[in-house]
Amino acid sequence: MQALSLRELEQQARDRLDPAVYDFFAGGADDEVTLRANEAAFARIGLVPRVLTGGGRPQLEVELLGSRASMPVVIAPTAFHRLAHPDGERATARAAAAAGTVMIASMASTVAIEEIAAAVPGPWFQLYIQPDLGFTADVVRRAEAAGCAALVVTVDSPVFGRRERDLRHGFAKLPDGMCCENMRDGDGPPRRFEFTGELSWEHVEWLRAATALPIALKGVAHPQDARLAVSAGVDALVVSNHGGRQLDSVPAAVDLLPAIADAVGGELPLLVDGGIRRGTDVVKVFALGATAVAVGRPVLWGLAVAGERGVSHVLELLRTELERALMLCGCGSPAQADRDLLRSVEGVEMR
Repeated sequence: MQALSLRELEQQARDRLDPAVYDFFAGGADDEVTLRANEAAFARIGLVPRVLTGGGRPQLEVELLGSRASMPVVIAPTAFHRLAHPDGERATARAAAAAGTVMIASMASTVAIEEIAAAVPGPWFQLYIQPDLGFTADVVRRAEAAGCAALVVTVDSPVFGRRERDLRHGFAKLPDGMCCENMRDGDGPPRRFEFTGELSWEHVEWLRAATALPIALKGVAHPQDARLAVSAGVDALVVSNHGGRQLDSVPAAVDLLPAIADAVGGELPLLVDGGIRRGTDVVKVFALGATAVAVGRPVLWGLAVAGERGVSHVLELLRTELERALMLCGCGSPAQADRDLLRSVEGVEMR
């Protein structure tokens, strides 16, 4: 039976996946406090709808960094899609194209960015700045040549988070015949994936000078960093705690959002990822100041269950739920959702 919700789809995926692969996708860092908090935080936020607004069916189309999307739900960058399905990122890209939304392709994709871009127009490319800036520049040029429309630079990972599920399984490398295709050095074998311990604002400045593509910073959690990003001339922020996979005990992404929205004062578009499982979650994020959301793990569950059709089902579930939730809130578009709609579960107005 086709899943009726994203949580039901996750259970179906868990039944199909090797336990080590499921835990790699599903797991988080250390005690997984942040992992659990990302979803639990949405249950603490209530919606108080307006009625008799005559809004009709909401308009979901949005422009993000020069890209048009049929809805403000994009595919977040996640690694190693071929672990979920043989077609890997190709299937994900085809589903994104069919839905008319943006796919953010991971630098750790098991399919090369050129193949992804052939399947979905103008994907965004997620970048980990490598210690070798010359190689990093080569990767950026590959993304540009492939037709990528933006760069999404992950900035919350100067070191790899400790994920105990992976340690228990001994999950340390990809199976034979599978690799990070975007890490290839010319026609040679792929390079070893590295994090940059000295990652700083100077690297952002270097990248800004190295490319004309729009740049979004992914992993911003502190309002002061959001203000620095405005000064640095970046084009967007992704409010994120890396799905709970890096530093444990970081608050839920949706709890981080209001202070960051206040800090940037509308000068930059804000995307949010982490724990979004329902259309009502998306409305809450809009009401707190975001422009769009990025969804990661549910895409992998859909991919594991039914390949391209499964990813399409994920996107359609979220589209349908978002339309319904906006109509029930009395909103004619996501932009009409504001903090007046929100209450905590204790009934306190959220400001």
